[in-house]
Amino acid sequence: MRVLIVEDDETLGDGLNVGLRLKGFTPELVTTCEDARAALEAGDFGAMVLDVMLPDGSGCDLLARLREGGAVLPVLMLSALDEVNDRITGLDAGADDYLGKPFDLDEVAARLRALSRRASGRASAEPQWNGLTLDPARMEGMMNGRVLAFSRREFTILSALMDRPGAILDRAALEDRLYGWQEGVESNAVEVHIHNLRAKLGSGFIETVRGVGYRLAAEDPA
Repeated sequence: MRVLIVEDDETLGDGLNVGLRLKGFTPELVTTCEDARAALEAGDFGAMVLDVMLPDGSGCDLLARLREGGAVLPVLMLSALDEVNDRITGLDAGADDYLGKPFDLDEVAARLRALSRRASGRASAEPQWNGLTLDPARMEGMMNGRVLAFSRREFTILSALMDRPGAILDRAALEDRLYGWQEGVESNAVEVHIHNLRAKLGSGFIETVRGVGYRLAAEDPA
């Protein structure tokens, strides 16, 4: 999941950026309301982590304007303002969840996964397809009684496909999941990761739709 982090505290922002990347997310860090608006216009994000007190305004005001404009992006608000009234203000502004500072990075990651599940309409925390069960918290899979380990980027591609089983995702869509908007894109990265996934899951698990993209093979009725 691509996550926009809006946090002006350098230490917290860098910690979130590095920590969430290690947990399988593709984070982008900005420090102002203005940069957040520009990033949202330029990129397709799956969620936003939003601070309340920013150098050029209030995260609550930014979020309220986004909601007034019809934005449905899941938002986790992080703030040192953690009294009941503060949480009410943030939630009423349009936040889907609210967490006080200091926070535990594992909890932030778990709350983001929960927001993603709700946004996609998935009830289960562990997506399943054709005998494969994913564990997003560990970035592992279970198939035929075997535990499968994936690299961060392999897991990112597999999660993207399992989020929309049956849908064809083109190379650009998968690259958006793999890389932030400030990162350079490796020319054949998607093909290499698909090859590695097929070696672990079986050659028929992911289909190539020639000239279009990739999708999961139809689920075996057996």
